[in-house]
Amino acid sequence: MTRQPTISRDDASARPVYELKAEGISGGQLVLEIWQLPSPATPRLTAKERTAALKGRALEIVEARILRQLKHAGIRIPALKKGDTKTFTLDEDIALNMALLFRTLAPMTSIERIRQVARGIDEMNREEAGYWLGMAVHRKYPRRVLAALRLLLTL
Repeated sequence: MTRQPTISRDDASARPVYELKAEGISGGQLVLEIWQLPSPATPRLTAKERTAALKGRALEIVEARILRQLKHAGIRIPALKKGDTKTFTLDEDIALNMALLFRTLAPMTSIERIRQVARGIDEMNREEAGYWLGMAVHRKYPRRVLAALRLLLTL
């Protein structure tokens, strides 16, 4: 196992800042959203920006996987009633991976394809996830980028 380099305070302030917002909706279901916050690393942001969200069937299928990742990061989402909201600070690596997962899975309906895509995104390293998320966020036609990613991960 490789050791991660220690990050000084100056380096930490130069990193993007993300948060996870969990909101309870009817039927005991959740809506999970990834937000990017203004920081010295993102001077273009003047206010919070929603990066991705996931709810419904796609979230139900990968919920255990997401909650396991969050648990490893020290985040436990309690059972939320309709209208209750909790926010958590996310590490950049987890935020990139989850935001890409949420954006890619949101329009999907096929259970098997959702599982394949989620598995493929979980296996991506930080640079690869950051590349695909950047393409999905900053392109004129992000749906094409996400469709290409879905296709690559389900071949």
